[in-house]
Amino acid sequence: MQEQILAMTKGAGPDAVIEAVGLESHGATTAQSVASAVMGAVTSFERPFALNQAILACRPGGTVSMPGVFVAQVGPIALGALMQKGLTLRTGQTHMLRYMRPLLDLILAGRLRSDSIITHRAKLEDGPELYEAFRAKREGCIKVMMTPHAG
Repeated sequence: MQEQILAMTKGAGPDAVIEAVGLESHGATTAQSVASAVMGAVTSFERPFALNQAILACRPGGTVSMPGVFVAQVGPIALGALMQKGLTLRTGQTHMLRYMRPLLDLILAGRLRSDSIITHRAKLEDGPELYEAFRAKREGCIKVMMTPHAG
């Protein structure tokens, strides 16, 4: 993936990278992912695979934004790359109460289409099995729209 990003940006890397995965950050088998798995087994550390990918992908002097959810200690992080590149790290969860009503109004007015990001529609009780499909990257599951009532 890193090679693709560098090719797309003529070797510079993107100006900004958003790490929106947070707590559910699981990655391919790399030295860093193995170290994270070991730390997670021994302590309550979360695995920052997506955060490390964001740091490595971002161009020097760029910005890494982290609106994802982290609830415990995180480690190991590519702190050396973060420092050497002089990256700006922005954090904080999205203020959903502020944005939900305006976004819903745009959708209802037909000015914003949400169907292009919804890959699955289901009843609320199907949530646990669809979460497993999402986590395992099965069936192209990216975003699920759930309805609270069957019918």
